[in-house]
Amino acid sequence: MDLLTQLNRAVAYVEEHICDDLALSDVSTVTTYSPYHFGRIFYYIADMPLSEYIRRRKLSLAAMELQSGGPRVLDLAVKYGYDSADSFTRTFTRQHGVTPSAARKIGVMLKIFPPLTFQIKIEGVHEMNWRIEQKEAFEVFGIERCFKSGESDKIAAFWTETREDGSQAKLIKRAGCDNLIGVCCYDDSIINGCCRNGADVDECPYMIALPADGCDTSGYTSAKISAAAWAVFRESVEGYGQKIPELFRRAYSQWLPSSGYDKAPGPDLEIYGAGGDGKLFEEIWIPIVKN
Repeated sequence: MDLLTQLNRAVAYVEEHICDDLALSDVSTVTTYSPYHFGRIFYYIADMPLSEYIRRRKLSLAAMELQSGGPRVLDLAVKYGYDSADSFTRTFTRQHGVTPSAARKIGVMLKIFPPLTFQIKIEGVHEMNWRIEQKEAFEVFGIERCFKSGESDKIAAFWTETREDGSQAKLIKRAGCDNLIGVCCYDDSIINGCCRNGADVDECPYMIALPADGCDTSGYTSAKISAAAWAVFRESVEGYGQKIPELFRRAYSQWLPSSGYDKAPGPDLEIYGAGGDGKLFEEIWIPIVKN
């Protein structure tokens, strides 16, 4: 099943169950992706987390009910999963700019978010540099932390923190090389266990890593990356940390839907390196399988 079909099935599922207490793990069941990977793909393509999309849809439907003289505010709050009329009112007002009571009035302007429809999108003429690589299984080791899908700003802060506190330097010294890799969601067996502690289904481990290559990995987290075919996207940069989120957004939203490939199980990789000419580059590696 191709990516766009799966995304549209997920949106249809949300509409059918909009009054339920929807979780990422529920919606992802109509796709072939794990909850975390589905949340990540949705975020990059829709430009918002799934939870935000569901919130907007609920408040849009609530607004339409109020405009048509629908039920009491408390009844709507209960219907759309809010703990109280007050919490519903606060959230409703943030989206629409007016209270639920004011939304009943004729002529009031409200913000309605219709259901998303995913289709191939053609944007501008900005080229993408990509290739397909076949890589054997390999092992990495490094510094692990958990993040939710879409938390690219927190991942960037993680890189800054570990660079400034010397953790990256110690890792580089242990490995004997400095080509650091960002490895995102490298252990599908713990996706539903939030780094082994069961906290949040929308969290997954992220590792600042280096290839193990037989070196001493004690004191660090280790992971084996399975053999796979990878779609690789590269951008030249002036300094690291500039292009990764945009590369993922364009790869998921523009390349993957029209490529004839789907995302395969396994981690996404972020590569930071320098070419033979000394110029810096950033790459993302996405495991793929033919549709």
